[in-house]
Amino acid sequence: MGLKEKIIQLKKDKNAVILAHYYQTADIQDVADYVGDSLGLSQKAAETEADIIVFAGVHFMAETAKILNPTKTVVLPDLKAGCSLADSCPPEAFSAFIKKHPNHVVITYVNCSAEIKALSDIVCTSSNALKIVESVPKDVPIIFAPDKNLGKYIMKKTGRDLLLWDGSCIVHEAFSIDKLIELHKKYPDHKIIAHPESEEHILNTATYIGSTSGMINYVKKYPQEKFIVATEAGILHKMQQEVPQTELIPAPAHEDNTCACSECGFMKVNTMQKLYDCLLNESPQIEVAEEIRKKALLPIERMLELSK
Repeated sequence: MGLKEKIIQLKKDKNAVILAHYYQTADIQDVADYVGDSLGLSQKAAETEADIIVFAGVHFMAETAKILNPTKTVVLPDLKAGCSLADSCPPEAFSAFIKKHPNHVVITYVNCSAEIKALSDIVCTSSNALKIVESVPKDVPIIFAPDKNLGKYIMKKTGRDLLLWDGSCIVHEAFSIDKLIELHKKYPDHKIIAHPESEEHILNTATYIGSTSGMINYVKKYPQEKFIVATEAGILHKMQQEVPQTELIPAPAHEDNTCACSECGFMKVNTMQKLYDCLLNESPQIEVAEEIRKKALLPIERMLELSK
């Protein structure tokens, strides 16, 4: 019996569900019960009947699942699966930032720690960020954290003046505009699509800007087109499954890495073997202190309610 078959059997035996992000490796995506973006994964975590949630993603995602399911066992294949964006917003510094700017509604992007969510009024994802920001009355000032690039994109789209925290994702800031222009010269009939965590000069080249699920839906809508995709390269697996005849090229990164594209090292620390081991041993488990969990639950629930 291969590793995939062992995982599937173990999942049945333990009444477990495997939730995987689009940026996971192809083999992990293929064994998952659900593959999605942060919003979809949060929604699935909120409604699951499973006893064990195996989160094939990064730490903040598994934390969100635990916040929504305090009585369930939530495991992450590797605790080293962190997030550069979440790390860019330390709780003590952010708490001090909020105190300096009272009377602001605090909206945080889901890519942050449970402690940051607990300091927030409402959480958003890249799928619903515009909707969440527009739900706040225009005369109410807003702090937006931790992603400054997503914040700038929201400001441009909504005309709202947001007070931004200076955080970013190293993967989405790794795209090289020079290499992208060169690639587009080579493939002028390919449309560029990009994630709003990318820098503004990358977004200015894009025909479509959206979340990971939004980008997949866009290529499904225009399967006759060809695309250069500016987000973490792991999305290409699911995207290509949805549009097998469509030509997809990953946007180039500054670094000359093996795939010449942008990959998240944190997402890729999870492996099939680690996935099997964590399900077998029900470890490492994700725990969130109850006081933090209760505070963090409110802004997540507000997001889920607004996303219906």
